[in-house]
Amino acid sequence: MRCSLFSQAWLRWLLRCCALVPCIAVFFLLAFLLYKGLPQLGVPLFFDDVPPLDALLGRRPVWDGLWPACAGTLYLVGLTLALALFPGVGCGLYLAEFASPRQAAHIRLVMDVLAGTPSIVMGLFGFTLILFLRHSFAPGANTSLLLAACCLALLILPVLVTATCEALEAVPGSLRLTGTALGFTRRQLARRLLLPAAAPGIWGGIILAMGRAAEDTAVIMLTGVVANAGLPAGLGDKFEALPFSIFYTAAQYQDTNELLRGFGAALVLLLLSSFLLLCARRMEVRFRRRWQGVS
Repeated sequence: MRCSLFSQAWLRWLLRCCALVPCIAVFFLLAFLLYKGLPQLGVPLFFDDVPPLDALLGRRPVWDGLWPACAGTLYLVGLTLALALFPGVGCGLYLAEFASPRQAAHIRLVMDVLAGTPSIVMGLFGFTLILFLRHSFAPGANTSLLLAACCLALLILPVLVTATCEALEAVPGSLRLTGTALGFTRRQLARRLLLPAAAPGIWGGIILAMGRAAEDTAVIMLTGVVANAGLPAGLGDKFEALPFSIFYTAAQYQDTNELLRGFGAALVLLLLSSFLLLCARRMEVRFRRRWQGVS
């Protein structure tokens, strides 16, 4: 009996130590990034010596600041959501409310395969697509903002589908019974009751998808991002993005000041991702409190 109690206590101690390892690693990583990047935050990090108003209005180009990369990231995330939002939410709605068990199994299998696809493979797919177009019927095809957004839309599609499906499945069954008793058809029930009720959960998934699109580097490296493109001029042009700027700075920096600017860029991206994660968490808590009574 004593040996059993000793074994259980030793196992609990070991598990606690194992749980502390990633926490300590993350703590030191964040502390190091804050130590290096926090002093770099400021107007010169984004606009260098260009007046902010001129840079924001596009009157003068910014070559040594993060503003073009930030603008490119915003364009990229917005275009990616525009391409993936309707198919993702629509597929999640169909999967949760209209698909037969066999259809649901097939859709879930496809989403699992798509979710498990490495981002570098998605980038290679986009690059191969451009090569195919060049050698077939579009000789002028080239990597661009639109191509990167299309590849990222495929990458975040499983996030949107899963979040929508789970949010709809978490809606209490009593709401469905109420809608059916009122004479709603399945489409009216989904449009007038289920989607508004599941909206906080769906918005949480959308925000997580935005973070996924904003931080990915492997896809955009092969589909149109470059180091000094300036502000995006159009859907068919090259662009800059924060993740690639960090990667490029870490690989090609010439002096200590340039490396420190890379730490500042990494901190900006971390703050952006953390903000989106907190927003998604807030949406989830709101949804649980509203429909499940969980605090």
